[in-house]
Amino acid sequence: MTVWDDLQGQPAVVAQLQQAATGDSLTHAWLFTGPPGSGRSNAAKAFAAALNCDQDDVSRRGCGECHACRTILGETHADVVFVRTEKVTITIDEARELVSTAGNRPSSGRWRIIVVEDADRMAERTTNVLLKAIEEPTPRTVWMLCAPSPADVLVTIRSRCRAVALRLPPAADVAALLVSRDGVDPAVAESAARAAQSHVGIARRLARDAEARQRRLETVRFPLGLRGITAAVMMADKLVKIATEEANSSNEERDAAEKAALLATLGAPETGTLPPAMRSQVKQLEDDQKRRAKRSITDSLDRTLTDLLSFYRDVLIIQMGNSVELVNVELRSELEDFAGRSGPEVTLARMDAINKARKRITTTNVAPLLTIEAMAAGLV
Repeated sequence: MTVWDDLQGQPAVVAQLQQAATGDSLTHAWLFTGPPGSGRSNAAKAFAAALNCDQDDVSRRGCGECHACRTILGETHADVVFVRTEKVTITIDEARELVSTAGNRPSSGRWRIIVVEDADRMAERTTNVLLKAIEEPTPRTVWMLCAPSPADVLVTIRSRCRAVALRLPPAADVAALLVSRDGVDPAVAESAARAAQSHVGIARRLARDAEARQRRLETVRFPLGLRGITAAVMMADKLVKIATEEANSSNEERDAAEKAALLATLGAPETGTLPPAMRSQVKQLEDDQKRRAKRSITDSLDRTLTDLLSFYRDVLIIQMGNSVELVNVELRSELEDFAGRSGPEVTLARMDAINKARKRITTTNVAPLLTIEAMAAGLV
């Protein structure tokens, strides 16, 4: 098993990175782009492992078996830094720390590698902090930035990076990965991959969690019960609750574990009032957790709206008489009945309303419930 095995449906990308890992066409800065679920961060991680692989034979770099490959894939290698944020943005202080780290020589590997998984979540002034380090890197440093599209990164940054463009893999490839790597039942894997629209991470979650599959089905079926504004408002409230509950279910346990670990590290007393210095550190952790919770609810709501969008995508396919496979094939008869009540123009307008709501939620500080209620009114 090599580091490239998880990059399902990306033969051109694998070939490009394998060639660079041998030293041919290697450059100091790379920009990995592709839609959510295409495997941008996985590609960067695999490439980082191949660059620092212990194999002397360049044709075997990225073996997946040596100490360097295993520690990089496990994100514990001393010379490879992975940067991701669960907050709204990467801060300017975090960017400055990265620049400082990038100036250090590698301690054991060939390269000091900085992987920024959320390069699109940096403000312009934050990105400018990285510019000089990317423009004039130290000799043994490689930068890898990940973003949905080149337009999400400042032109001054992307013009200095080698582009790696990923695409969503076919659903069959995602299903095969779930079967081979996670031991998922083939029928469940195929259904999860199709429902996730080839997003590997979401497909894995759906395959492992029956409740997640049920919540998604409930979301997709919402339009079938829309019969007026009152129903639309009720749907909006339920959608926000589904997204919030899903986000909170993963946050609460992690927040408690993080706080307990911090208190143990600080040597906090088991009872009584914390000393002022400890209180400030606990307060900082709680503030970070609140920002993370906001981001996770936003991301969860965006995924929920993506599931809802798949319903109207299937309706449009039926209305246009296209032979493309449906995402929600198990609802075919209900979809066909729904499609017969209106035309493609109405369906496109409804899809546009959902996409506008997604944009408002992810790019502005609007109240989610008000945004979803306005969207739902446009679906009636």
